[in-house]
Amino acid sequence: MKKRYEIILAAGLILTILMSNTIGFIRDGRRLEQLRGSVLRLHILADSDSERDQQLKLKVRDALLTSGILDGADDLEAAEELASAKLPDIERIAEETLRSNGCEAPVTAELADVDFDERTYGDITMPAGRYRALRVKIGSAQGHNWWCVMYPPLCIPAACEVTDDKEKEHELFSDDELDIMYNPEKYEVRFAVWDKIKELTKG
Repeated sequence: MKKRYEIILAAGLILTILMSNTIGFIRDGRRLEQLRGSVLRLHILADSDSERDQQLKLKVRDALLTSGILDGADDLEAAEELASAKLPDIERIAEETLRSNGCEAPVTAELADVDFDERTYGDITMPAGRYRALRVKIGSAQGHNWWCVMYPPLCIPAACEVTDDKEKEHELFSDDELDIMYNPEKYEVRFAVWDKIKELTKG
């Protein structure tokens, strides 16, 4: 009788642990989806990997970040609407920047759903996955790209570099989202499994 009781107790503990892990897994997966769905990323693709084209990419970056494209946006929907309405202006700013630096490459800008690998920018890491992005293509767009979070506005031009806005991070992201971005190693396996399950259930 005692042995049976111990087996039942052990089974109950195991079930409790499994349920707890499942709840935590689902909770973290939902946090991930919330993070992915709350940002607009800026994605600039250089014409090539030549040193000149990579430098031009950064000049375009600086011009766009200081242009105030998304000024006035108070949520993601407003940011997307502004970006969509200003795509011609974004292309113009980028092309004027290139022309002033002796480059005749064309520029195309679009809003798109883009699959990103895990990317680290400054102190934050954005998990891999599909995000809404303002994508700016220079010329053939075959070179290394540059990215940051355009909305909420975390990219701050500073001299020749761009830094992440710590104050904005804590103002616009929840503690759970910040934990994901600052401690990606804690979630890497869970998020990979979460995405695989999503992929299988879609099929």
